[in-house]
Amino acid sequence: MALTAYQTQFKRRMKRAIKLRAKADQKARRYTQLLADAIGAAEDAAMQMNELNQLYNVDVSTYTLLTQALHANSGQQVLVDHLAQSTPGEELIIFNQVPDGNGGQELPANLLFGELVPIIAAGAMKGEVKPGKKVTRKVSEVPADVVEV
Repeated sequence: MALTAYQTQFKRRMKRAIKLRAKADQKARRYTQLLADAIGAAEDAAMQMNELNQLYNVDVSTYTLLTQALHANSGQQVLVDHLAQSTPGEELIIFNQVPDGNGGQELPANLLFGELVPIIAAGAMKGEVKPGKKVTRKVSEVPADVVEV
């Protein structure tokens, strides 16, 4: 059985959302690993500073305020444990048949899903744009003086 426009729209939007979620997860994993590595490097530096303090009988701070807070509050091992407990793509994605809602018709375009939304240019009120002509633009392209319908 062929999918309705409503079901096709859902499928398209869901694939995009899953792709964005995977991209965010990938970034979070990369940055978590970088942060864990930085905390490890700060611990190495702190050991060296501590040794120098003892050898030369001085009292220089072993951590910066930021690295001390990261070391005390989360620590490298906590971050590494979080990474180890979670693997990429761990959530099972099952595509269920979406009920044919909205009479099979697509829902209106939504900027949240990166879709173009019809707008009427401000110039249309002054006769600069032909009446009834719709202009579609992405949000980043919409000038400040444009009114959204």
